[in-house]
Amino acid sequence: MRILNASGCLDALAAPEVARQLDAFVTKTVTPLPREGNAPPRIAETAHGMLNAIGLANPGRERFVADHLPRLRELGIPLWVSVGGFCAEDYAVTCSLLAGIEAIELNLSCPNVDEAADSAAEIVAACRRASELPLYAKLSAAHPDIAEVAQAVAAAGADGLSLINTLRAVAFDRQLRPALARGSGGLSGPALKPVALHAVRACHTETVLPIVGMGGIQTGRDALEFAACGARDIALGTVLFADPGAPSRVRVELASACEDAGVAKPEDAASLAKTPETGRKVPA
Repeated sequence: MRILNASGCLDALAAPEVARQLDAFVTKTVTPLPREGNAPPRIAETAHGMLNAIGLANPGRERFVADHLPRLRELGIPLWVSVGGFCAEDYAVTCSLLAGIEAIELNLSCPNVDEAADSAAEIVAACRRASELPLYAKLSAAHPDIAEVAQAVAAAGADGLSLINTLRAVAFDRQLRPALARGSGGLSGPALKPVALHAVRACHTETVLPIVGMGGIQTGRDALEFAACGARDIALGTVLFADPGAPSRVRVELASACEDAGVAKPEDAASLAKTPETGRKVPA
């Protein structure tokens, strides 16, 4: 099981020592044009996790490819580039410009910007025509049937899934004003974990795509639970803000969690996760 970071939760150029703990680094989402993001305040802590409304702030694809990507390559770690846009062509053109990286993550589910009008499957299909690199579709559990979306992007040419993105939420300050200037934002952190586990399990049951599981992972035990639901790899997000050493710590804890559960390796945990209603084992 590889450990990645969730897109937007780590600046590898500012904290290379943290990035080098990872098995692969995932960039912030890159859009066609530069974006300043949403107005501040755009981060707020809650009792249940963290809210953010960054709004995909990034330098735009031209500057990213010319300046940021070469510097990221110098870190010597596998790179995934997160790609965003507002129509299928936006995504496809950016994908066509990327080379010398391990994979592309298609951000199809950001709660802090207007969503692309095209469907997830249309976007994946356009990107598949534009690039031969592995494509991971990042989906939202806010969809009423995330497994259905997973099947659609698989049919369109996705090579894997990233599950899940943040969920739209709101918090208030002491004067009962929204804590974020935008009003709502994306909820991350521990509260997201049960939702993410369900999404991973549902999509693993309905597709054969490899899954990067994320959402509230703080410990090795958390990582093992994602493996039990079918995740091949995991990504750390909110925990990185409080514990920059989390990748190394979780890796050690994961080995101990496997020993405690009586499995040799994380992927063996799927055999322990039986469906309560039927006793059927979740497919490995």
